[in-house]
Amino acid sequence: MSQNLEIDIYTGGSVFTNGYLLRLENGQVIVIDAPEGIAKWLQDRTLNVAALLLTHVHYDHIQGAAEMKAAFDMPIYSHSQPDDDLTLKSVVEAAYGMALDIKEFQVDHFLEGETSVTPIKGQKFTILHVPGHSPDSLCFQPKGSSVLFGGDVLFEGGLGRSDFPHGDGDLLVRGIREKILTLPDETMVFPGHGSATTVAVERDTNPFLR
Repeated sequence: MSQNLEIDIYTGGSVFTNGYLLRLENGQVIVIDAPEGIAKWLQDRTLNVAALLLTHVHYDHIQGAAEMKAAFDMPIYSHSQPDDDLTLKSVVEAAYGMALDIKEFQVDHFLEGETSVTPIKGQKFTILHVPGHSPDSLCFQPKGSSVLFGGDVLFEGGLGRSDFPHGDGDLLVRGIREKILTLPDETMVFPGHGSATTVAVERDTNPFLR
């Protein structure tokens, strides 16, 4: 995959979750994460989505997945199959007294234990499993690029929450230090919420990593 990868960002849903559109040199499109409303956003651009990669299956990252599957019939890649536990559906509904609309879908390819994935021939991603925010948290790095799609692992000046069920703050920090901060300084980290940052900036300034 070339360095001149084109990236578009969609932000949607109640907690402003980022979904990323990767437009490849061969004209194909890969999407990372599926916030609410992303299917229509993609359809309005008359794009043909070849694959959906999920960084994890918390509700806000998958609310658009079933609609994407219906619209594009593309394969879905994830560490785990969503359930009420992993999506946080039961936790959020109990805490806020609200009903979450999460339409069911099936994961086509499970990535637990995998270190790479090639959703399109010739387009390989390195996989970093960095649990602590969620046990299924994956980061994806396109081969040949200095870009990392980090989900809710590392943010600009912050980290993913670890107070959810199955969260582990120490495990999260250790994974970031061992797997992300060891990447080249110029690596751009595109998170599940907020703005992109770099490995160098977070190594030097993130107060949670000192």
